[in-house]
Amino acid sequence: GPSWNNCDFETNLCKVLPEFHLQPGWIRRNGQSGVGPPYSDHNGNESAYFLSLSSEMQSSSASLRTSVFLPTDEEHLCQIRFHYWVSQMNGTFMVGLQKDSEDTVTNIWQVSGELRNQWNINTITVNSTEKFEV
Repeated sequence: GPSWNNCDFETNLCKVLPEFHLQPGWIRRNGQSGVGPPYSDHNGNESAYFLSLSSEMQSSSASLRTSVFLPTDEEHLCQIRFHYWVSQMNGTFMVGLQKDSEDTVTNIWQVSGELRNQWNINTITVNSTEKFEV
């Protein structure tokens, strides 16, 4: 059956996103942190934590990398569902796939421009015959 790894950032990061402190630019915060919007998580909870780009990073890029996932097949699909908020006028949020045998990251989804300053939700399905990271 399907097994879900839920990642809510309430106590720390999560198994899906390891070694968070090595990824410059990202901060774990909540809506009460005084940094600016969003002022709550996707459920409207002001004290719930989420990941956010620090304001110093607004002109550059920062990445998050998952742990290594095992290959997918008909029985074991990989679906990643996430809530996201895009506020910068020129910001782009991209999801990339890196397979075990490849050095490059292939862009598999991106959003920019529309639906700003609100929480949105997306689910991507990853198919890979080898180990991969997202």
